[in-house]
Amino acid sequence: MLTRFVPRALAALLVCLAVLGTGCSSGSSSSAPAWARGMATVQADRLPAEARRTLRLIDDGGPFPYAKDGSVFGNFEGELPRQRRGHYREYTVRTPGERDRGARRIVTGSGGETYYTDDHYASFKAVLR
Repeated sequence: MLTRFVPRALAALLVCLAVLGTGCSSGSSSSAPAWARGMATVQADRLPAEARRTLRLIDDGGPFPYAKDGSVFGNFEGELPRQRRGHYREYTVRTPGERDRGARRIVTGSGGETYYTDDHYASFKAVLR
C-alpha cells in the first residue's frame, strides 16, 4: 500500500513545486502594464543600487555623469517593442570596477516605459515602478 502512495505523493509534490516556481518567476506578470507584457520584469527596488541611483537621476532630470546619458537609443537589436526613432532614451548604469561605461543601461520610452539591461542590449527586463 505504501508503494502506491509514494508515487502519487511525489507527483503531487512535483505539481505543487511547479506551480510555486511559476508564480515566483521573474517572467512577465499579469499585473504588469501593457508595454511590459510578454517580457521579463523586475521591480525597481530589486535593481542593483547603481541602477536605482540612475533612476533617481532620470526622475530628477540629471545632472548625468556620462555625456551619452539621455541620448536616443536606436533599438537596433530589436529587443524592445518597435517604435519611431527618438521614442527611447538610454542612460548608463555605473558598473563597479569598470573604467568605461560598462554594459549596464536603463532605457526609457516616451510613454513612461522603463527597461534595464545588464548585458549591453542583448536582453532587457521591464522595470516595474
